[in-house]
Amino acid sequence: MQAQKALRRRAAKAPSDEAGDVRVPGPGESDRVHGRCLCGAVQLEIGYPARWAWHDHTQASRIAHGAAYATYVGCWRKRFRVVEGEDEISHYEHAATRTRRSFCRVCGTPLFYVRGHSHYMVNVPRSLFAHRTGREPRYHVGIDQMRDWTYAGDAAIDAYADIAKVPRALAQRA
Repeated sequence: MQAQKALRRRAAKAPSDEAGDVRVPGPGESDRVHGRCLCGAVQLEIGYPARWAWHDHTQASRIAHGAAYATYVGCWRKRFRVVEGEDEISHYEHAATRTRRSFCRVCGTPLFYVRGHSHYMVNVPRSLFAHRTGREPRYHVGIDQMRDWTYAGDAAIDAYADIAKVPRALAQRA
């Protein structure tokens, strides 16, 4: 419980550009946000701020990411570029939807996807960026496909906070 309170206090003190949805970069700040795959072989960047952000619960995103849902930021294709590692990118295209997903061929990280009906937009997993993208996820896509085991703000987080204390307590005894 105290760990949660500490996290809330830290979050309250954190910079608020995400909460405001859009923030113009200040003097000396870049108008680009840099992202990377897990192994670092692929580096990419998007324009700041991102055009939009959302949580995607669709089956395709769940399976591609191996997670309950994926959080994406989107941008115009002309504001996206691969900075390094173009040769390390592998692609999968779903024939029916013409959606093309790209992955790092070294570590398997999902990098970006482009929908067949919207080829001028690029969607990038939010987790690839260590810094703010200028957009906060404001909506959920594919909510009708959300699985019954997806975390939805229940008491499981409180139980985890208590479990997380156990290893520290055991380590202090040693």
